[in-house]
Amino acid sequence: MEYGQFCPIAKATELIGEKWTLLIIRELLMGGSRFNELHRGLSLISPTLLSKRLDWLVDHGLVMKKKIAGYRGHEYFPTECCRELQPIILALGGWGMRWARSNLTDKDYDVEMLMLYLKRSIVTEKLVGNETVVRFKFTDVETYPDWWLVVAGGEIDLCVKDPGKDVDVYFTCGVKTLADIWMGENTYRQAMRDGGLSVVGHSALTQNVGAWMRNAIFVDPAFAKVE
Repeated sequence: MEYGQFCPIAKATELIGEKWTLLIIRELLMGGSRFNELHRGLSLISPTLLSKRLDWLVDHGLVMKKKIAGYRGHEYFPTECCRELQPIILALGGWGMRWARSNLTDKDYDVEMLMLYLKRSIVTEKLVGNETVVRFKFTDVETYPDWWLVVAGGEIDLCVKDPGKDVDVYFTCGVKTLADIWMGENTYRQAMRDGGLSVVGHSALTQNVGAWMRNAIFVDPAFAKVE
């Protein structure tokens, strides 16, 4: 895609303006590195197109592709010029929070994407003990309504099968309820008061959920609901 203009905005758009490219950069800046993880965060993109877009970013210096030692496959890491896009991505997200939220439909609330983002939102140093297990039951999901996050040290595992560990906190709600909280449209306490969310477990964790499971990084504090 070429615009035939010397304008820097036009030249930048030639690099990152294709469909999916900005969202791939979003996933990389949020910590995704392996192909399957990037694909989970972009569920509607085909693997072929994702591979093509990643190769484009590698060829143009925005991404470094590295072989995974001892395994098949590669990891992808943002380079310095890609990391410099972070404030732009955050600003675009903030704009979307203020002006594009009305375009959301029920089909946009994807449970797998939500859980991937919640995994990335865990603040491990705010948890208590060496291991914390959080179980989520979504009342409006037929396939894979149950999810687990297992936090041990600095590692976080996301499971759709019972890991066989004692659960510290149970969440029960609809996908939209938890997504709205993560996006700053609601709070844990308000959702619990309204009956849309149940959080059961040790009080050291249930009374300060927002401290150890933070909001989306692009939520503007000026517009976010507060406890």
